[in-house]
Amino acid sequence: MNYKEYILIYALFINFLSFVLFFLDKRKAIKDKWRIKERTLHISSFLGGALGSILAMYLFHHKTRKIKFCVITAISFIFNIFIIYVYCYYIYK
Repeated sequence: MNYKEYILIYALFINFLSFVLFFLDKRKAIKDKWRIKERTLHISSFLGGALGSILAMYLFHHKTRKIKFCVITAISFIFNIFIIYVYCYYIYK
């Protein structure tokens, strides 16, 4: 495997992980049980899982009414795009 395949596997994994974290948090919210910390959800987004987070937010209607949470998630998405841009610019230059 070359490094591009590792990066792709990481991207798929972190987005899947973010999606699952949001799903589990939504299930716990419905059952009024202990929740996943917002910080954990944000960290997974900033580590590359912003797309999975956004997809889960709107698919499960989870945390979409919390403006601050949505703004931080949008910032994490912009950060993810910036990292991809920098990576592509410097690697493929």
